[in-house]
Amino acid sequence: MILEALRNSVLLQGVHPLFPKAFAWLGSYDPATADGRYEIDGPGLVAIVQRYETAPAAEKKWETHRLHGDIQYMVKGSELIGYGQREELVVRTPYNLEKDAEFYESPEGPTSLVILSAGSFAVFHPQDAHQPGVMIGQPAEVHKVVIKFRL
Repeated sequence: MILEALRNSVLLQGVHPLFPKAFAWLGSYDPATADGRYEIDGPGLVAIVQRYETAPAAEKKWETHRLHGDIQYMVKGSELIGYGQREELVVRTPYNLEKDAEFYESPEGPTSLVILSAGSFAVFHPQDAHQPGVMIGQPAEVHKVVIKFRL
């Protein structure tokens, strides 16, 4: 997992061949963009614009992906994201190729919590189990863009 401010994304341009296009798209993102799915560079680089209300951790799912990594960028608001290692979790819903997602039981052992605030992003790879959308204190509206990049 990587946590960084968008203003520093130039430091990560070489991490993946699609990162320059992904960060260029985020750098020119218009907050008036409607919720939905947008191809940036074919199906291998897609942005998902979403607005939702954060919720208690017990209501949010732990997940991983196999074919795509996530760049989760917070446009407005803040949320907690649970973070742990995939191999330490118990599968709740087996991997679904069509959705490129596997879901897990809430871990019994310790995990990390990351604050994703406006202007920051987190990058998750297949080994990075994550639980996005967790409220900080009380439910709040957030505006987030998740970029799926093909591994």
